[in-house]
Amino acid sequence: MRRRLLTAAAAALALLLSGCGGDGEPDDGTIRLRFQSLAWQKESVDANKELVAEWNAAHPGVQVEYVQGSWDSVHDQLLTSFEGGEAPDIIHDASDDLADFAYGGYLADLTGLLPARLRADIPEQSWRTTAFGDGVYGVPFLQEPRVLIANRKILDASGVRIPTAERPWSWPEFRRVARQVTEHMDGSGHAVAWPLKEPVSATLNLGLSAGGRLFHRADDGKVTIRSTGGDGVVPETVRGQVDDGSASRSTLGMGGSDTLPGLFGGKYAMVPLGFSYRQQIVQQAPEGFEWTVLPAPAGSEGPVQGVSPQTLSIAEDSRHKREAARFIDFMLQPENMVRLALGDWMLPTGTEALRDPALHTPEAGWATGAALARELRPAPAQSVRGYPEWKDKVATPAYQEYYSGAIGRAELEKRLVEDGNRVLARYQR
Repeated sequence: MRRRLLTAAAAALALLLSGCGGDGEPDDGTIRLRFQSLAWQKESVDANKELVAEWNAAHPGVQVEYVQGSWDSVHDQLLTSFEGGEAPDIIHDASDDLADFAYGGYLADLTGLLPARLRADIPEQSWRTTAFGDGVYGVPFLQEPRVLIANRKILDASGVRIPTAERPWSWPEFRRVARQVTEHMDGSGHAVAWPLKEPVSATLNLGLSAGGRLFHRADDGKVTIRSTGGDGVVPETVRGQVDDGSASRSTLGMGGSDTLPGLFGGKYAMVPLGFSYRQQIVQQAPEGFEWTVLPAPAGSEGPVQGVSPQTLSIAEDSRHKREAARFIDFMLQPENMVRLALGDWMLPTGTEALRDPALHTPEAGWATGAALARELRPAPAQSVRGYPEWKDKVATPAYQEYYSGAIGRAELEKRLVEDGNRVLARYQR
């Protein structure tokens, strides 16, 4: 009797699990995939949901559920879902967040899953952002350069040379221009507002133009941190501008959005921001505010800068990897990639999508961004295991203290290098 009861209970439990939890598929022959998106701006959320709906209408046998995620908590949320066996099939993330997940075996190697069309359409320099070891663990599809959003009236009145994508300011010229613009403002504000609440990616990615790398990989694959002259160009520029008053000290602890009221009010003439901030400016700027998009300064390596593209990956535990790859291919058809780029106010990685005329209009600086696309490279720490811990525990407080004047260059380098190498060593044993 006891055996029959246990058997019946087990059968009932199996029936219950077949309809929920586990693989999430009712027994109707339909494959169901979960797609976790981190889109947050309305236009971007709408574009993603519309594409999911279009896929579902055209593929009744493979249905995709849209799941809303958040950039603020994605790393910890994904780690919890991976370890609990509840990860979504298709994962939206950023390439600099993938290394630990890829090396930890949580993400599927996409090498044999993606169609030749998609592999050929995205440049190799973008694929390098999602390559770890011998595999590829994400499809890079959106990217944004850092640009200078500027008050056009102030710059024109100051008489400085206006840079173009073909002829940007050099880092020394940027410092001279900032002093000239500040003098023109005659005590009413500062030429530059550096929003460096999150200083690491801005510092490292802009530093590529000056030859900065900071992370160096040996022949055995191990990475160490080593500071060279190029790594100091951006930090010294920021610190120098703050010290001479051409950059605002009060904005160093701000996020990008926090600086916009000051930009609109003429308190700052220029703010270095990600390309997607243009949407907030279009939505929030007061009537009559004249603004322009300028390229970031260039160094000895030219106008190159590092980026960590947004990515689509597949969970290793997904039972339907090929169907998930087909959905990714659909999402990233050239016309769909353009829709996603316009919705997020970013640039597509795809060569064909980047040719779309909508991305080359002078309006809202699209043309400037598109011209910079060929100069984008993988962020310096792209494939480094332990980078998130180094960034949060070592680099962020060190850069914040340096920019504020609390520590000098020698102490900054000591922390980044010595403390940083101790962090990386734990991940490379």
